[in-house]
Amino acid sequence: MKYISGEWSELHKELGSIIRKKDNFDEAVELFLNIHSQLHSYAVSHNESNYINPLIDDLKENEYKIMPNRTDETMAWAMWHIARIEDLTMNILIANEKQVFNNEWKTRMNVSISDTGNAMTDDEIMKLSREICVEELLKYRDTVGLRTQEIVKILKPEDMKKKIPQEILNQVIDTGGLTEHKDSIWLLDYWGGKDYAGLLLMPPTRHLMMHINDCYKWKESIRTKKKLYYI
Repeated sequence: MKYISGEWSELHKELGSIIRKKDNFDEAVELFLNIHSQLHSYAVSHNESNYINPLIDDLKENEYKIMPNRTDETMAWAMWHIARIEDLTMNILIANEKQVFNNEWKTRMNVSISDTGNAMTDDEIMKLSREICVEELLKYRDTVGLRTQEIVKILKPEDMKKKIPQEILNQVIDTGGLTEHKDSIWLLDYWGGKDYAGLLLMPPTRHLMMHINDCYKWKESIRTKKKLYYI
């Protein structure tokens, strides 16, 4: 089931068709910001309707920490994962600046890891989910989302076809954003194969749609299934 309206998938396709066109750049930026805002909370969408608040506003703390089915993750993991990937790709790769995540955020969120969580086992996902401070995680994600909007607003049409230099890609490893595990390190080549436009079309947009849709599915499963896989 698709919980995020098909209209937004169509708008994302439209964004992909114009984002590299110089004459349509202002329109593309406006469309990006609109799509991106819908995938963040009121703090980023500026109190406009979005897909995050209906998901999280009535969630109980323990519901973030449940893996409904064998093939699922948890909502805590998903929020961590999408926030870390957006932070790394937008701030380090596109803006060539420091990521939002730092030791202060690490302490506030009560986490022991820095990477995106791609290579985690079920037990590791559950450990992260049980330990993380959800309130601070959501604040971190808001901060990342606001920073993404600032970055996109100052991009230029000629930036869209730029590729990421290897030395900048390496910073993702150096800062602990990815691990050497094969299920993590592959992202470096994936991101390295994208131009700026390609990155904007995935980590801060399409990638969010996919995982937020999963979270809606898991929320429904948690509240309707009699037996849950991992609590």
